[in-house]
Amino acid sequence: MCSDLYAITNEGAVVSGPDAIVGVSDHGGWAVLVTVASDGTLVDRRNVELVDKRFPSIPHHHECQTLPMDEAVALVEKVRDSAERHAILALDAVAAALPVHIVGIALRECPPLPPTIAERITNYRARNVADWVMYRMALAGAAEARGWKVHWYNAKAVFDAARDVLQVDDLAMRFQQIRRSIGPPWTKDHQLAMAAATVAAMVRSS
Repeated sequence: MCSDLYAITNEGAVVSGPDAIVGVSDHGGWAVLVTVASDGTLVDRRNVELVDKRFPSIPHHHECQTLPMDEAVALVEKVRDSAERHAILALDAVAAALPVHIVGIALRECPPLPPTIAERITNYRARNVADWVMYRMALAGAAEARGWKVHWYNAKAVFDAARDVLQVDDLAMRFQQIRRSIGPPWTKDHQLAMAAATVAAMVRSS
């Protein structure tokens, strides 16, 4: 059974206000997307793949470390192109499936990186984060192409920010109530993505 706050449709979406934000918790080659309406209610949750299965998901960090540099750069470019295609398909699917007007996406902030692929492969700090940045930038580009605003969030601060905009003392309890209403999966990734989307949606509508 769903509570009054979460009137789930047959497609698994919540019919709510006209505008919504997609929050993202990303990993190497896949991401959790949680869409939140402008009043803070849950609209949709889904996992999406961000790279073809025939390609490695974290090439900077792994495969490129053992390849000649020209081959390594070419591999990253292929993975990046795949990520950009998958990002477009993922956001197209979300926009087509939901009964709300999506106006933005919330993505985790990107650390600064060297300007070239080769430098990102050889620099120890950069190669540990470059793949994640690649997927975030693919999603950001796909969102901007749709006319959505890109909101960048700090993963360490976003839960406190969500608590403030929702004006609740116990955000964990609110998330537990959502899990009881909609059932699994409801992981830390879903909670992070929802917190980010909630902040972006409610600050925008205020």
